[in-house]
Amino acid sequence: MLDRKHDYLHYAPMTVHHSSPPSPFSLPNVRRFIGFRVLFNARFYYPVFTILFLDYGLSLEQFALLNTVWAVTIVLSEVPSGALADLLGRKRLLVATCLLMIFEMLIIGFVPLGNGTVIFCAFLANRILSGLAEAMASGADEAMAYDTLVEAGIEKEWPRALDIQMRVQHFGYIFAMTIGAVVYDMKTMNRILHWFGSTIHITQQMSMRYPVFLTLILALLALLTTLGMRDPQLVQTSAKKERSRLKNIIQATRLTLQAGRWIVHTPFALAVILLGMCFDHVLRMLVTMTSQYFRLISLPEASFGLIGSGIALMGLVVPRIARAMVHHFSPVQNVCVVGVVAFTALWGMTLFVPYYGIAPVVLLFIGMMLTSFFTSHYLNEITDSVHRATVLSFKGLAFNAAYGLIGLFYAGLIQALRTTGGEKYPDWSSQAVKNAAFEDSIYWFPWYLLLVLAVVVVALLLVRGFGGAKKQPTLETG
Repeated sequence: MLDRKHDYLHYAPMTVHHSSPPSPFSLPNVRRFIGFRVLFNARFYYPVFTILFLDYGLSLEQFALLNTVWAVTIVLSEVPSGALADLLGRKRLLVATCLLMIFEMLIIGFVPLGNGTVIFCAFLANRILSGLAEAMASGADEAMAYDTLVEAGIEKEWPRALDIQMRVQHFGYIFAMTIGAVVYDMKTMNRILHWFGSTIHITQQMSMRYPVFLTLILALLALLTTLGMRDPQLVQTSAKKERSRLKNIIQATRLTLQAGRWIVHTPFALAVILLGMCFDHVLRMLVTMTSQYFRLISLPEASFGLIGSGIALMGLVVPRIARAMVHHFSPVQNVCVVGVVAFTALWGMTLFVPYYGIAPVVLLFIGMMLTSFFTSHYLNEITDSVHRATVLSFKGLAFNAAYGLIGLFYAGLIQALRTTGGEKYPDWSSQAVKNAAFEDSIYWFPWYLLLVLAVVVVALLLVRGFGGAKKQPTLETG
């Protein structure tokens, strides 16, 4: 890990000499934050994620188990990593995040095929490293970028920076999904080589590693990006550098408890996290199952990649709309808008309309983008610099814990529906029973969303509601 012993000696707090505030994109940290988000998140294997695991020789049960390990790893390391980011510096954690990403790609990129145990262990290590990387990046990069704006006196420009970041990131998604699906397809790659007059023949065992190798290149670029970052000097922390490891651990624990108490005693912060959690875990659960939904509304599998790229294009528009909404609407009004969008999406999916059933999926992704934007904006606005990464990590903890729980609930639900369907229609094929169970399971989602929203709203009203984005109370920094 890099030594930042003299960072605070080399960089003085930024002084603005212009008559008008500088653009947030004139600050290197903000530009590097955007670059990091793109390089870390736009992974070439996303459009073939499930198929990638299966083609390596894993079973569906192993695939589900590995992703459970991934989610648990994030939940267990989310808040501690945020506290360490606040204590030791965001740059250190982001550099470590990129190193983890490099290692996770190397493991599955070069694992030999043929031995099921070796392959499973390699993917297990990959999922653990990936979960750690996700947790360490969560909050630290955002806190660094926001504090850079605070240091320059232009923190009100955060919605604008977030708008551009989300739009650029979606350009990355489009590029990665399109290229990743092409290089994974052995037949397409061989046709391309044939057009160029090459006699090289690519096999499936070769092409299935290409998205992994391309993502490894992005990981190396992300490392170069984070090495050029610097921690904003809002708080002089040079004394902390000399503390022992034991004192660091004690301080990290104290920061975590302080941030947790502040969230519990700050109705608005609690409302942002809990309401964001309600929408995120429901919408995200359905997003992971869209390929099965597409099959049941008669869409050809060849169209899935194009659909994903088309939906990613919305990321160029939705953040700008969200940015306008935070300026013109109150937080309560924005919650209502997200609620209407989310419920309409969930209800529309229950209809399973052939072809046109893609419309509610579009609303599903819009709801997720709005939730992400609003949660980030409001939490950054009300949280002080010292505890920002920790508070954002609490948000990530809540979101992933809820996602893990709904995954368990859904597994139980789908199993019960399959058993009931098999008993009710003994003449149906196994695949027909599975499809019917999937369709029946979707009907539960709109009403589940209404139930959890009702519970959360009642709970928030009991703790004095959520009026406006005010710093109440202030976090201690002692």
